[in-house]
Amino acid sequence: MVRFRLGTRGSPLALTQAHMVRAALAEAQGWSEDAIEIVPIKTTGDRVQDRALAEIGGKALWTKELDRALYDREIDASVHSMKDVETIRPDWLHVAAMLPRADVRDRLIGVETIAELPPGAVIGTSSPRRRAQLLAHRPDLTIALLRGNVDTRLAAVANGDVDATLLAAAGLDRLGRAVGHAVPTDQMLPAPAQGAVGIETRADDAAATMLIASIDHAETHACVMAERSLLAALAADCHSPVAALASLAGEMLTLRAELLAEDGSARVGGWVEGVLGEELGARLAVDLLDRSPPEVRRLFAGG
Repeated sequence: MVRFRLGTRGSPLALTQAHMVRAALAEAQGWSEDAIEIVPIKTTGDRVQDRALAEIGGKALWTKELDRALYDREIDASVHSMKDVETIRPDWLHVAAMLPRADVRDRLIGVETIAELPPGAVIGTSSPRRRAQLLAHRPDLTIALLRGNVDTRLAAVANGDVDATLLAAAGLDRLGRAVGHAVPTDQMLPAPAQGAVGIETRADDAAATMLIASIDHAETHACVMAERSLLAALAADCHSPVAALASLAGEMLTLRAELLAEDGSARVGGWVEGVLGEELGARLAVDLLDRSPPEVRRLFAGG
């Protein structure tokens, strides 16, 4: 008998993450995994692969169909890669849990290091952050739009369509793909919430929320919410090249971030530290924007 329904996108990585959530929930509740149904839902982001997300609706393209299914009670919870979830969510939704965070770094596919890329090399990515960071290191590079699932992007490199690409280490690891070379975070700070899997419930569904909360990894949750609070304070959107990473040591949380111009020609970074519960995201946002040149500042907080 099905006791719980988990909604997810239908990509191989999304399904792998949904199975991770199902296994964790079954163990926490003492259920058979058969008691938890995984419900794949096709999203607009999966259907439209030839344009950048920012051009066709942003991160909502990954979430709106799942949100509708959750709202209509077709599912009890939805599983997301947190870096693909819009910063501002409807009041009726609640992030009830996050799984332990995986490797936050990007992996470079095609060569070992950014420095080894040949002059004028073509790098495939759809991420404004990765584009800006790459160009900050190597202004000679050519950035080409590349979207699609992990296999699609790996194939683009293998077939010579692009010289290299960047993929999240977490996704590659979860799919069992031991490919690429990790880029140190001091060279490329990751996207906010990269490597984190989140589970949302309806805020008015106390039973589902309590069940999902039983698998919450508190450290991941605190760090990711700090990174998302920075995004909210910056009023960042899909066009805004921003990187952020929080870490927790006891009750002390450190939040690092970087804002960039679209072409990587300007960048500003900084960090703040404080106890859990402090408004670190807002504090860091003010500092970064105060020190940003106009070509960076116009991309954040309404320009």
